[in-house]
Amino acid sequence: MATCKVGSAEATAFLGLGANIGDPLAQLRWAVRELDRHPAVRVVATASLYGSKPVGVTDQPDFLNTVVEVRTSLSPLDLLRNALDLERRAGRVRQRRWGPRPLDIDLLWYDGRVIRQEPELIVPHPRLAERAFVLVPWAEIAPGTVVPGLGTVAELCEAVEREGVWLDRPRPWVAEEGPAGPASPAGPAGPLAPGEGDRR
Repeated sequence: MATCKVGSAEATAFLGLGANIGDPLAQLRWAVRELDRHPAVRVVATASLYGSKPVGVTDQPDFLNTVVEVRTSLSPLDLLRNALDLERRAGRVRQRRWGPRPLDIDLLWYDGRVIRQEPELIVPHPRLAERAFVLVPWAEIAPGTVVPGLGTVAELCEAVEREGVWLDRPRPWVAEEGPAGPASPAGPAGPLAPGEGDRR
């Protein structure tokens, strides 16, 4: 009997990923694969990689950023906690707000819902409309997504200041060979490219 990876009560969610210390490219590849390995999460689209200048604290390296679309049977809070666990496994220690990090994963949007479980969970992400490094990759894979109270991702992307954001590596990039991520066995990347078959 064929089985599905996640249950029938699936939600769509978008996650923003970034990194700027260690090996950001390897860490982002690892993070996308690890998201997709979770039995209740399926990565269905991955944007290109974009470079960006740091925000808030500028005396640190430039970032690599992307956005992934997932289908999941996890609740919003459980999806966020899974993301935070990946950050921890990648070696992130929260010492300074907006400081350098080996991996950062934000829950941007969950099934069009407005969620306020402060301080742990606020959806849509409260600062997404100000962040070109989120909106530019997001518009690449899902421009028509409606952010409650703000408009579509395409509209927000048109309105945001894009200076300091540039294309670093176009899709596909997850399945390219390269160094292993922080919790992956060493060796070349396998054939799996979660989310990169969706070219919307």
